[in-house]
Amino acid sequence: MADVPNRPTLAVTGASGRLGGRVALRLAAGGLPQRLLARNLAKVPALPGATAFPCAYGDREAVVRALAGVERVLMVSASESPDRLEQHRTFVDAAVEAGVGHLVYISFFGAAPDATFTLARDHWHTEQHIRASGLAFTFLRDNLYADFMPALVGEDDVIHGPGGQGRAAVVAQDDIAEAAAAVLTRAPEHVGASYDLTGPHALTFEEIAAVLSHTSGRSVNYHAETIPEAYASRARYGAPDWQLDAWVSTYTAVAAGELDGVSDAVERLTGHPATDLTSVLLAAGS
Repeated sequence: MADVPNRPTLAVTGASGRLGGRVALRLAAGGLPQRLLARNLAKVPALPGATAFPCAYGDREAVVRALAGVERVLMVSASESPDRLEQHRTFVDAAVEAGVGHLVYISFFGAAPDATFTLARDHWHTEQHIRASGLAFTFLRDNLYADFMPALVGEDDVIHGPGGQGRAAVVAQDDIAEAAAAVLTRAPEHVGASYDLTGPHALTFEEIAAVLSHTSGRSVNYHAETIPEAYASRARYGAPDWQLDAWVSTYTAVAAGELDGVSDAVERLTGHPATDLTSVLLAAGS
């Protein structure tokens, strides 16, 4: 991250999480000062040049305080909840009030008002609110996280879901973080841009299961559930309806082809090819 044209004041939200923490590490390695925003400061990493601020997305006053004087902010989408969109709107409005110059938002591949994946609709509405806010912006539209593929496997070593033979171009969180750090570092070059961040291959769930088998030593398979089967198999978790809809529609969006398609955005932003699923899982020891 050499040759930084200036040293802007940066802020990273979700700094205690998997993605925000990765971005913060990269900015610190580049010698950039930053503010790390999180609800629980005890979980925020101690990094050189970083100052931690307590901040919940829905707390407008706290957001304004945390972002006062910040030029560029990475907005990692809030945790899944029924009021996540309202939290996002509050955060964006507070960023405007605080005088933020550029907002980089972690969105979702295929975000649209009629997306099959229910939470992708929230991402689209968040994007629209950011556009209407007057903030300079960049949207990073991530595909499914490659790192999370092992979590799809049940105790029976089977991925159960109504994904049919659809494909998803799963992307490594490290690649997303590196792309986000690159955009934050040279934000004026990315004003108004939307980047689809994907892995190098669009894979079916059968192919994902085969990679999981190879990297884990287990025999992982895929069972293409019907939609009623998918709801029935998840009912035992006692989750609210909106959460069940999100879980099931993750798969039906893949079946509908809405997560298919490979982009070169990771390579353009980071200078290296996107990491394939096998490499992600081997590096994680899966």
